[in-house]
Amino acid sequence: MNTFEFKNLVKKLKNSLKEKSFFKDLRKEVDTGANGTQDYVVKKGINKDTVATTKQ
Repeated sequence: MNTFEFKNLVKKLKNSLKEKSFFKDLRKEVDTGANGTQDYVVKKGINKDTVATTKQ
């Protein structure tokens, strides 16, 4: 491996580590169900404005 290939390899590794650290640091966590998005609300019919569940 000559010096040119070695420098390119080091450069690629450096960029990939930098990119991975950006993804790790800049990612935000999301609150599941924070705004009522966890459950489905029935919009029409007899059970209007009630939360649908899997129990029947």
